[in-house]
Amino acid sequence: MPRPKKNRNVCCLPAQNQFGPLNKKELSQQMITMTVVEYETIRLIDLESFTQEECAQHMDVARTTVQGIYNKARKKLAESLVHGKRLMIEGGDYVLCNGKQKKCRDGGCFQYGNAI
Repeated sequence: MPRPKKNRNVCCLPAQNQFGPLNKKELSQQMITMTVVEYETIRLIDLESFTQEECAQHMDVARTTVQGIYNKARKKLAESLVHGKRLMIEGGDYVLCNGKQKKCRDGGCFQYGNAI
């Protein structure tokens, strides 16, 4: 029996959850779905300049788990950009941050205005 998936801590949901080509004909054809957790790893590592270790601590998971999530997210971003596919951000196993944990005040959390 597989281990149950652990919910990952996520600071907030993205302000926009759909991205894609401007050609309306293309919007209905092909779509890639990125999970909220994959979005959060991209945000923390690429935008907030966290290391994978810091990202893992912030999300309350193992570094190797973050590495796998990050690799999947990068592949999805590349496929969307290179092949002009629509990118949708939704779903996944996560819990939203309440802004009261110490790690929220250490940076990378929208709850305290530390992020963009």
